[in-house]
Amino acid sequence: MPILPEPRPEYRCPKEQKDEPCARLDALSDGFCTLEQQHMANMAALREAAQHALAILDNLLDGVVTISEQGLIESFNKAASQIFGYTAAESIGRKASMLMPAELAAQHDARLQHHDRTRSSFVIGQSIETVGQRKDASVFPISLSVSQVERAGETIFVAVIRDITQQRLAKEEIQRLAFYDPLTHLPNRRLLQDRLEQALITSTRTAQQGALMFLDLDHFKHLNDTMGHDLGDELLKQVASRLKTCVREGDTVARLGGDEFVVLLEGLSPASHESAAQAETIAGKVLSALGQSYQLRGHPFESTPSIGIVLFPGEDDNTEALLKKADVAMYQAKAAGRNTVRFFDPAMQAAVTAHAALERDMRRGLARQEFILLYQFQVNVQGVPIGAEAFLRWNHSSRGVVPPSQFITLAEETSVGHLLGQWVLDTACAQLAVWADQEATAHWTLAINVSPSQFGHAGFVGQVAAALHKTGTKPQQLRLELTERMLMNDTSETRNRMHAIKALGVGFSLDDFGTGYSSLAHLQRLPLDQLKIDQSFVQTLLTQPGDAAVARSVIALGHSLGLTVIAEGVETAEQRNLLAELGCDAFQGYYFGRPSLANELAPSQ
Repeated sequence: MPILPEPRPEYRCPKEQKDEPCARLDALSDGFCTLEQQHMANMAALREAAQHALAILDNLLDGVVTISEQGLIESFNKAASQIFGYTAAESIGRKASMLMPAELAAQHDARLQHHDRTRSSFVIGQSIETVGQRKDASVFPISLSVSQVERAGETIFVAVIRDITQQRLAKEEIQRLAFYDPLTHLPNRRLLQDRLEQALITSTRTAQQGALMFLDLDHFKHLNDTMGHDLGDELLKQVASRLKTCVREGDTVARLGGDEFVVLLEGLSPASHESAAQAETIAGKVLSALGQSYQLRGHPFESTPSIGIVLFPGEDDNTEALLKKADVAMYQAKAAGRNTVRFFDPAMQAAVTAHAALERDMRRGLARQEFILLYQFQVNVQGVPIGAEAFLRWNHSSRGVVPPSQFITLAEETSVGHLLGQWVLDTACAQLAVWADQEATAHWTLAINVSPSQFGHAGFVGQVAAALHKTGTKPQQLRLELTERMLMNDTSETRNRMHAIKALGVGFSLDDFGTGYSSLAHLQRLPLDQLKIDQSFVQTLLTQPGDAAVARSVIALGHSLGLTVIAEGVETAEQRNLLAELGCDAFQGYYFGRPSLANELAPSQ
């Protein structure tokens, strides 16, 4: 039997042990596994980092847009979508210039080309304000800052964008509030002064003159007092609108406050007589435009302006000096009868200075108790005192007694009038309370004159009630004298105020009757108690037959309306007797007693 050769022994790695795997192959295999796992881990980490970064970007309030060197959008966060109206899908891969208006888009493309050539850009690292364009083509203001980063050898631009529409609106509102009148939207004093300063500089440089025109509406206070501030505001708005139609492009119309407007005219002739004629022509247009009838929420109203003009430049002119000079000229226009124009005259300054000093003196006089009330008897047909009328006098500390004609009108034009009126009301009620404690005077009534501004004040009814309550005066013994001209408008507000005061128990006397234009229908609507025949008729009663006829008519009219009739200014027995024959109920005047202090009051007869 043949002997078979022995099999060849199997090759094994010298380092291997019998029946054990090759350590080298296992090591190689393990290395591949480790690399793959590491790569997968790195990719997961990158994805997580990217998701984290995207989440951060999407939660920013600012838009973040990354743009390639070629100007293509590579990323577009949620805030950018909200700002521009595009989704990320609509934006990525498209030109960034689609986010800009056409003119800026062209500049943007040119800048990218410039950057590609020179590797420089003026916007990198800066924050600028510019405009963007939304998907709906609307343009809006934005704040833009751009940074530059390198990624895989390529330049990437990161744009951070903020919609500043609300900030811009807020800034414009602050500007408007600071420099424009909120009612008329005209420039205010601050902006006017700035423009006037520039006008002075320009006028000096060019030798062309300018003019400052100061306007004040005639009797505007009466409108506010009688028809209310709402209608007053409506008038001011219409005046502002009309003024703008009267001036040239480049001129300024401003409102200083209240019913005061200023027109600044520039570029007039270098010759004073020609520039004055040019300013006067424009002032004439203003007079005509503002003199046309107004409709104030269905109420027809007539208004006129008084206009003062000063030319510039002059010696030592500055903004405040020019405004004062124009104001002085305006007051001269008022003194000339209103609804007219006056140019500044240095002689006016003295009068205005005295005017201002007198107003200061009145305020000081009130504080020092320099004002007093004098009282003049009112008597019945039998000559028995039935009351008195109070008269305001000013016992000035250095000037002595100042006649009412020298301060009453000025007081009415300022807030001093209201303060004086309140003082008269309180003092008169206090005097009535004193008389009520004395048997001889307990039944007396006391009449006080009420000015238009005082009566038109919204709180006047409350002031009357407070004065009565404070002094304990019987309201039936207080009588308020209103003039016929005050009641001419016969507005519902006037009647309502009169009825409210009447409800307190206070009576009304219509003063100066016969000098105005009252109709019978007008008088019937008002809660009056008494008519007063004006002294101008009484003084010529015996010499002018027509005046006697007027007195007879007034008495008959008053009695037909159930009113008592009193005549003022009675100086002789003959006047008194004739009035008594005509049926007059009561009398007042020097024949019965001159105005005196309360403790000196005594009848002449």
